[in-house]
Amino acid sequence: MKVADALEYANSFYFPELIFGSGYEIMESERVKGEDACKTLYTEWHAQEEPSFSFDLVRELGDRNRALCDAIGEPRLRNLPSSLLARSLSDADLCAGIAALQKRSAQAVMREVRGDRDAYAVAYVRKPIKGRVLGIDIETTGRAPERGYIINVGWELMELTSDAVPEGGESVFCGIPAEPYQTTGVPLADIHHITWTDLEGKTPFREDKKLQARLLKLMQRYPIMAHNAAFEDSWFMLHLDGYAEARRAGKIRVIDSRDICRKLDNEVATLPRESSPASLENWARRRGTLASNEAERHLGLDDTDLMLRTVQAEFNLKSMFAK
Repeated sequence: MKVADALEYANSFYFPELIFGSGYEIMESERVKGEDACKTLYTEWHAQEEPSFSFDLVRELGDRNRALCDAIGEPRLRNLPSSLLARSLSDADLCAGIAALQKRSAQAVMREVRGDRDAYAVAYVRKPIKGRVLGIDIETTGRAPERGYIINVGWELMELTSDAVPEGGESVFCGIPAEPYQTTGVPLADIHHITWTDLEGKTPFREDKKLQARLLKLMQRYPIMAHNAAFEDSWFMLHLDGYAEARRAGKIRVIDSRDICRKLDNEVATLPRESSPASLENWARRRGTLASNEAERHLGLDDTDLMLRTVQAEFNLKSMFAK
């Protein structure tokens, strides 16, 4: 879809009651068109130095699409790929993350790496680690941020020292529409074990403007760290008001603890790929922050705490903290 067509679609009058009552084929056609427009405007907004439209338009298309997907039925869409879920952070983001950990400029790290992905391991240990980070983790109803909901978010702060303890942890459950989920159940409950009882009566993340403002303020104050941070980054782009704009302005720096694991833990390269050696659970077991008979909780605050302690253990093993 061309940008002009996407803008016309996004700004046109939308009558959901007509579409929802027109049968599956009409709804599916509308979903494909809407997601195409959303992706087109998302890409255009990031590509232009001075976009001609607000990113609010992209978030609004995501909100519209979520309601349509609920009407279609989550099981029909569960295995469809997402065009707005990034698989990894960009090289520029990885360099900025290393710079945030070492309190130096991203440009300096980029000069050292020079596009060589094997050089990241050296960059991580070149300078001492210091400062304070905001660990964060979300649980969602799927992998596609343009179709699903954030249902749990947990965060915690930690000083980057050898003996610091994560502090200030908080966890918030966020609601989803009663129709259809009160009847069908919460998607992916077999993974995160979040049930309708946990979410009943809770404010949806997109409607909780106070929660969004709190998170955005914290994210602009401290570098944020998440395991497979591209996942959280992709979801916050479409769900957290002001996030995309702050990321674009360089006010939010994202650190991927999974990349730290892959670059610093030499065992990752020797273990079978199908064993998911860089998963938080397996990394934590190797570093002794999770017992061999324990499992990752898949809840925001629990996983955030585990991630921060595991990163700390890795940094201690490599003597990376500032003296």
